[in-house]
Amino acid sequence: MKFIETIDDLSKEKLLILLKNYAKNWLAHDGCWFLSVERKFGMEVAIEMDTDSWRMFTVIEAKRLIDFLELGKNSGIDGLKRALRFRLYASLNEDEIIVNGKTLEYRVKTCRVQSARRKKSLADFPCSSVGIVEYGLFAKTIDERFETERISCPPEITNDDYYCIWRFKLLDK
Repeated sequence: MKFIETIDDLSKEKLLILLKNYAKNWLAHDGCWFLSVERKFGMEVAIEMDTDSWRMFTVIEAKRLIDFLELGKNSGIDGLKRALRFRLYASLNEDEIIVNGKTLEYRVKTCRVQSARRKKSLADFPCSSVGIVEYGLFAKTIDERFETERISCPPEITNDDYYCIWRFKLLDK
């Protein structure tokens, strides 16, 4: 077996495994951070701080994906669909994307965050208010014409087949 000293020494297969590990580690850190704030200050403060963090991070992530995927400015439904597939946690959750004209629905079937909380006997994270900021700003960064709507998300799950559902409408401006 070849001695691996740096990332440059890894095969494509090993890089893909490492990429998934990095995503898991990032999500675990995000969860540890949130749980620490939640324990010390309560859920309301934790959500407020998480929202502020996502307000900044989601725009950074979207801009980097625009560059990486060479989407260009205001890349519409196709750009958002591609960018969602490349988000940092894209390889961790099972999801589906449904496109109907100028509307894209993003449906999350499995959610590592909620699954981890349930394993620890914690209540679902009421992520709706954080999600509208996260997904709304992500979509607006991809294309400023997007309007984002929460269809189903804790604490208001309207479809038990999915952890959350987000609808993005491309408006004519």
